[in-house]
Amino acid sequence: MSIQDILRTMDYGTAPEDASIVTAWLEKHQNGLGHFIDGAFTDPGETFEVANPATGEVIAHVTQGSEADVDAAVAAARRAQPKWAALSGHERARYLYAIARHVQQHTRFLAVLETIDNGKPIRESRDIDVPLVARHFYHHAGWAELAEDEFAGTEPYGVCGQVIPWNFPLLMLAWKIAPALAAGNTVVLKPAEYTPLTALAFAEICVEVGLPAGVVNIVTGDGATGAAIVAHKGVDKVAFTGSTEVGRRIREQTAGTGKGLTLELGGKSPFVVMQDADLDAAVEGVVDAIWFNQGQVCCAGARVLVAEAVEDRLVAKLTARMKTLRVGDPLDKNTDMGAIVHPVQLARIRRLMEEGAAEGVTITQGEAPEGCFYPPTLVTDVAPASVLSTEEIFGPVVTVTPFRTPDDAVELANNTAYGLAASIWSENVNTCLDLAGQIKAGVVWINCTNVFDAGAGFGGYRESGFGREGGREGMMAYRRHHARRGEVVEPAEPHAIPGENAGAGIDRTAKLYIGGRQARPDSGYVYQVPGGLAGLGNRKDIRNAVEAAAKAGSWGAQTGHNRAQVLYYLGENLSARAAEFTERLAAFGASKADAKAEVDCAIRRCFWHAAQADKFDGAVHATKSAHVTLAMHEPLGIIGIVCPDVAPLAGLISLVLPAIAMGNRVVVVPSQSKPLAATDFYQVLETSDMPGGVVNIVTGPRDALAKTLAEHDGVDGMWYVGGAGAMVEKASAGNLKQTWVEPDRARDWIGADGQGRGFLHRATQVKNIWVPYGA
Repeated sequence: MSIQDILRTMDYGTAPEDASIVTAWLEKHQNGLGHFIDGAFTDPGETFEVANPATGEVIAHVTQGSEADVDAAVAAARRAQPKWAALSGHERARYLYAIARHVQQHTRFLAVLETIDNGKPIRESRDIDVPLVARHFYHHAGWAELAEDEFAGTEPYGVCGQVIPWNFPLLMLAWKIAPALAAGNTVVLKPAEYTPLTALAFAEICVEVGLPAGVVNIVTGDGATGAAIVAHKGVDKVAFTGSTEVGRRIREQTAGTGKGLTLELGGKSPFVVMQDADLDAAVEGVVDAIWFNQGQVCCAGARVLVAEAVEDRLVAKLTARMKTLRVGDPLDKNTDMGAIVHPVQLARIRRLMEEGAAEGVTITQGEAPEGCFYPPTLVTDVAPASVLSTEEIFGPVVTVTPFRTPDDAVELANNTAYGLAASIWSENVNTCLDLAGQIKAGVVWINCTNVFDAGAGFGGYRESGFGREGGREGMMAYRRHHARRGEVVEPAEPHAIPGENAGAGIDRTAKLYIGGRQARPDSGYVYQVPGGLAGLGNRKDIRNAVEAAAKAGSWGAQTGHNRAQVLYYLGENLSARAAEFTERLAAFGASKADAKAEVDCAIRRCFWHAAQADKFDGAVHATKSAHVTLAMHEPLGIIGIVCPDVAPLAGLISLVLPAIAMGNRVVVVPSQSKPLAATDFYQVLETSDMPGGVVNIVTGPRDALAKTLAEHDGVDGMWYVGGAGAMVEKASAGNLKQTWVEPDRARDWIGADGQGRGFLHRATQVKNIWVPYGA
């Protein structure tokens, strides 16, 4: 074809990437690849096949990890961890810098290997994935240097078990390994069964830079291998990226083990297009949001929510743009969409599309070659309850749903169990920021989408998991406050007494406190406690308290200053009644001196948390140029709090105040054996301008009420002090609420460790908002 013909047709020619260096590497390992344990590769054992998704060709044989392999890897990590943690931050940083440099030196090789193994276009592997891998190791080398100063009072977990998915194999490895090593941990990592090759290539880089043996261990295999890592008693922290279903099982499996846990799970992210949006820019945003990496992205903008006035125009533009996308050979630099990772995933996409088609939707598709490919797909006339709107398809399928008002847009955006990411498009930045504050998602992009950087945290709300990767908050996920062990205090089982038959001479009968009012327990029963009778709360009382807390949502929208004023007032009123509370605690058996010390502590806590209410704020992260990345602290929502049986006043104050100072509402189960300190306290709440429903108190059997709270889908976080932490963590898996459990005497509730920034961190979650800024 002549140049004149090319200029007339403007057809793309082929632009294949040279794969010879990867082919040679695969041939070198044609007899199979072993695990990487204790600084060396093991001999191949029982292997499974790894195929190129674009061709179906078997390209490698990789060892199936056994429990013995996991044992060996964990043992190596355990031996290496004390010495690794004992290195200075500077010494650890030098290793991370070296890894980053070697990743850059091997960029072409890693990009091609990733594309052959995963099926994604070479342009994405080369220009996005591998540069971000290097960026994460450089960024976390800096955190290694600063960890002791920036995270004072914390320590590494120890051995981290990490399980990563197949959609960004090398990048997910970097997200996990870089912060873990920077924080002083060692790791045992399992790459996805479909895509293990770049992880093993990374192990060779670890050898090249002289990383101490056992610091990084990589065990390949299927889900059983991952489950063995998660369950291993020698693992101190688990980090998992994958499906919500598996994440829920991991939460149940790790319950009661004391292991740290971060979960980055599924998503069904909204892509909101307002009436005044630049539609051409929004169309390119959709291309990046859903057809990037064949839609195999947990934060893919799979739900386009568009203002009704511009729906037809947007759909027309999307349809035209979709037809220009080139689907085919991932090694061709002109390819826009490559192959689906595996025939099993392709079959799942097709099955969900068949279910959606049966609902009467309109499906428009581009073109795709035969094989493990799926065409870019646009679905219109789709209801919010459609399977295509609710299920994570994990393929190049986007739905379009219209809305009329901004409130409608927010309601539709939040009409999902997930909360990973969102994208908002409007020429009015005030509109964007208003919606960003209302949409429940851990990451919000404004007039952009799928923008990532190691300097900003990434992670979700609700059933998209908890914890963050990247930025300061990502480093915090790999450090813990010094481990504490405490004895469990098991209060006697409450003995029910009919409320109307309270005996003569009993001091008083205290009611529950729900929605700002005193309430009789639904059971109609009370139980005897020191100083009188307390209501025997049950499941229905917890339900009523959660409903009251839900109605008090405006508390979180108050300014920190306004919340502080209430807490200051609370401290003043508690101080005015200090003698009364001292007498109450003394009546429980405390000495006068100890009772006074506990009341004084409670008063000081009121003022400390009032001071923090408008000072524990977010940050502006240094990320990509031309962006401001706002890391905003937001309340969890409704927190169930089960207080220690010891320190009945200070324990309650120490847990309730950080939660409400940060804008949460709480349902509190006070000390089971000494609840009257809490019921006295609600009289202080009533005189301190505390809005009804912000603090709700249900007395009664600690663990039965804790189970109800942990199982309740309307509860967003669960703090529990007692002996049934395993039960609480397992019960919380239903909606993957965040949990914090400790034995009763794990800390001195009247001492210095009864307050601190750690309490405030647990009371908040970070939303990262990406705002275009400057040239």
